Amino acid sequence: MAAGLQVFGQPASTDVARVLTCLFEKNLEFELIRTDTFKKSHKLPEFIKLRDPTGQVTFKHGDKTIVGKNFDKKQLPERTKRELILYKRLKNEMKCMADSRAICRYLCTQFPDDGYKKLYGTGSLERASIEQWLQAEAQSFDAPSSELAFQLAFAPHLKNVRPDEARAAENERKLHGMLGVYDDILSKNEYLAGDDFTLADLSHLPNSHYIVNSSDRGRKLFTARKHVARWYDKISTRDSWRQVIKMQREHPGAFE
Repeated sequence: MAAGLQVFGQPASTDVARVLTCLFEKNLEFELIRTDTFKKSHKLPEFIKLRDPTGQVTFKHGDKTIVGKNFDKKQLPERTKRELILYKRLKNEMKCMADSRAICRYLCTQFPDDGYKKLYGTGSLERASIEQWLQAEAQSFDAPSSELAFQLAFAPHLKNVRPDEARAAENERKLHGMLGVYDDILSKNEYLAGDDFTLADLSHLPNSHYIVNSSDRGRKLFTARKHVARWYDKISTRDSWRQVIKMQREHPGAFE
C-alpha cells in the first residue's frame, strides 16, 4: 500500500485528471489537496514553486532540485496554468514531480503489483509501444485537443472570454486527420498499444472527455469513426474514469 501520496490541484484540470485516473487504476491511496488553478489567488507550498519553463518534470530530492535542462531562474514564470504536483515523503527525503505523464510512469513503475498491472505493460516490447503512444499524445494530440477543448468547453462559460471560431476550426481540422489515423490502428487493435488498456489510452481521456461532452460538434469527431467511437466508449466507461468524473462534478473548477 502506498503511503504519503499527495496530489495538489483541481480535478477539473486535465493534467490532474490524468494522474487521478492512474491512481484509481492502481488502487493507490492518496490525498487530494485542492488548489484553485483557475484563480490567481491559489497558493502552493514553497518547495514546488521552482518550475521548468517548459512545464516538464521538476524532481526534488532532499535539498537538490533538478530540472530537465539548464535555465535562467529569472526567466521562470511566477506560476503556470497547470499547477500540479505529486510528492511522496520517504523518511527525511522529498521527491516531487510536476508533469502528469511522468507522474503516471512513476506510479506504474513504483507500484507495479498494485491495482491494474497492465497499465504500463508487462514486458519491454509492450512498454516500448506504450511509450511511443505517450510521446505521440504529448507531442501531437495534446496541443490541438487542449485548444479545442478550451474553445468548446471552457470559453463559452468564462467571463470576458469569447470563443475563437478560427482557432477552434483549425484545431478541429488537425484532430480530424489525426483521429483518422487512430481509426485505422484501432481497426487492428482493441486499444492503441495492443489489446490491453494502458497509459497510452488513459493519457487521451482528459482532453477527449471535454471535447466529446461539450457539443455535438465535438462528439462527432469521435463518434463519426467506428473504431475510434468503440475505443472511446470503452476507455471512458472504466470505473477509474467514472470516479474522476464524479470528483469533477463535485469540484467543477472554472464553472463554480
